[in-house]
Amino acid sequence: MTSTKIKLSKRVHRNKQQIIIDFPFDEELISLVKTIPGRRWSQILKHWYVPYSESALKNVQATLKNYNVDSSDFNKRHYLDHSILPKKYKTLTTYYSKYLSGKRYSKSTIDSYLFLVTDFLTYSKSKELHELTLRQVELYIEDVFLNRKYSISTQRQLVSTLKLFKSFCPEVGYDAIELERPKKDRKLPVVLSKEEIINLIRLTKNLKHRAIIALIYSCGLRISELINLEIRHIDINRKQLHIKNAKGRKDRYVIIAESFMPLLHNYMTTYEPTRFFVEGQKGNRYSAESIRKFLKTSCQRAGIYKRVTPHTLRHSYATHLLENGIDLRYIQALLGHAKPETTMIYTHVAQKDLLAIKSPLDIAVKQFTATEHSNQKVVISGS
Repeated sequence: MTSTKIKLSKRVHRNKQQIIIDFPFDEELISLVKTIPGRRWSQILKHWYVPYSESALKNVQATLKNYNVDSSDFNKRHYLDHSILPKKYKTLTTYYSKYLSGKRYSKSTIDSYLFLVTDFLTYSKSKELHELTLRQVELYIEDVFLNRKYSISTQRQLVSTLKLFKSFCPEVGYDAIELERPKKDRKLPVVLSKEEIINLIRLTKNLKHRAIIALIYSCGLRISELINLEIRHIDINRKQLHIKNAKGRKDRYVIIAESFMPLLHNYMTTYEPTRFFVEGQKGNRYSAESIRKFLKTSCQRAGIYKRVTPHTLRHSYATHLLENGIDLRYIQALLGHAKPETTMIYTHVAQKDLLAIKSPLDIAVKQFTATEHSNQKVVISGS
């Protein structure tokens, strides 16, 4: 047995329970982990992971049997095994999934809502429907959410799905009105400067990667919009993209940058995609994980050490439009935001007007120099 220590833990990632494989950098071990079926690298978690199941856990442990593996985290009570959900609740969640589909929620929303309801019912498996009270919801949040260190946005999702679940199944004991969403985080988005954007595009060597980064930024696309963009929705003559069925099932048009056209032509003639603007193997949709991975490499090459994701490029697009004097109403339409409040966050990171504001310290030093020591320059550095 080698001395390298490996910790296996269970964590919810991409709305599913995953086996997280944590170990110090070791090229030989990385090669071994790559032989595990279903393993993937998470750019967000910075770890390898495998979708959780008892058989997957045994397979991971067997593959890593020659290493010092710590699996103690799987014995903790705050992780719930959905396979032990009572039959009555399994049937209920199946019909709830159909109910959400009938409401025309997106697949990603249905997956998130269904996971959270299933997790809550697994936690409450010994309870009858009428015993699923507000206090039971609170206990679930206290015992499970806090232990898993879920974000406030995930807790808001939980409240949303439980409110819908009450409409679907009136027999549950809580009242939908009693469920309150916690206030949203008001974190400001990370934004790249215009110089950083140009360097990022210029120093991305692969033509396909360079075209992806340039298009996301120049059109303010979500990563899902880029991946689902079809060639027939690119209007070269009008220099427009038709974004179909985006978030909230909304269509919109966005402009293609004039400076992007030569790169677009070069990319299209070189790769000759058949259906999607960017394609993976056998003409399938490109992987979001692949985009995150090469974006990280490009940032390192460009000397950018901020935490950059594909959505950072969209944030930068909106902020730079605002700094260039474009009205918020137009930015809202270009981004496809349903509410103006969502677009308003960029007013807090735009620098055009902020940079014109003088610090009161500068004003005080200038006034002090002018009034009392007009013949002597005031220096506050102490030298």
